Amino acid sequence: MKTVVYPGTFDPPTTGHVDLIERASRLFDQVIVAVAESHSKHPLFTLPERVDLCRQVIEAVGLDNVKVEGFSGLLVDYVRKQKAHALVRGIRAVSDFDYEFQLANMNRRLAPEIESVFLTPSEHLSFISASLVREIAKLGGDVSEFVHPVVARALSQKLQER
Repeated sequence: MKTVVYPGTFDPPTTGHVDLIERASRLFDQVIVAVAESHSKHPLFTLPERVDLCRQVIEAVGLDNVKVEGFSGLLVDYVRKQKAHALVRGIRAVSDFDYEFQLANMNRRLAPEIESVFLTPSEHLSFISASLVREIAKLGGDVSEFVHPVVARALSQKLQER
């Protein structure tokens, strides 16, 4: 069974993330959406909240070969623990490539048995990023086009709490 890990902060999960998860689910037997703790990024949502949002979205989309877990620590250690064969990363634009290429080479150095696979989102989703969605939501804009309704509600509620 070929397993891939799709790591990220998912703060919040966007339609772009879901698009890549769907693509990966067609290529691999199992996809593990690995939600990173990421204290350095100062996420809006807590790790348990992000895991829960991802699970709700995956359940709503109906992807049976996808599971969601939170993790902390070194990514390659997590991938090995999951007995995964690869990492999937999304590239929206050329600007993403430099960073992702550097990450892939470092991961290869740390864990040569783990491959990095790059997927591009559907063209109409290529401009969506979680940071842009958060910014639009913070400024009172409508993000319903960029996230699942569950996520839109959670964003609205979270921002009202602040």
